[in-house]
Amino acid sequence: MSEPSPRPAAETEQLAADIIDLFEHRIRFNEHLGLEVTDLWGDPVTAAFNMRPEFVGHYLYGRLHGGVISSVLDTTGGLAVMSAIAKARFSETRLQVLEQFKYLGTLDMRIDYLRPGLGDRFIADAEIVRLGRRIATTRMNLRNEDDVLIATGNAAFVVSGS
Repeated sequence: MSEPSPRPAAETEQLAADIIDLFEHRIRFNEHLGLEVTDLWGDPVTAAFNMRPEFVGHYLYGRLHGGVISSVLDTTGGLAVMSAIAKARFSETRLQVLEQFKYLGTLDMRIDYLRPGLGDRFIADAEIVRLGRRIATTRMNLRNEDDVLIATGNAAFVVSGS
């Protein structure tokens, strides 16, 4: 029996566009944060956003709010899982892969706040620690534009409905 063939390049490009649209626009909270996918297929995946006045968590110092930090790390972890699922299911159509995302959800997450969230632009990255049939585990980081590590996180995501 032969190996299944990978999806055509044009379909992979459309899948990438679909995932980026889903992440940046269809998940409205990500759109509110201004998250932009900067590397979907890398290991780690990366996303970035700009500081805005409504993200300030400490009014005297202008630091990024901890809730924004945890939300960005959570969603970037989810992006890593989407990317990993798309890569692992290389023989499936883009619609089959996108259908799999309906199960994706955060099960557990831990964030370590290491330094004040100071900066104008922030870059989050996430990598897969393990992609199983039912659970995926990720490791995430948030840095500012000067490459100062602000926070790290680990999360577990459900990836299937069975």
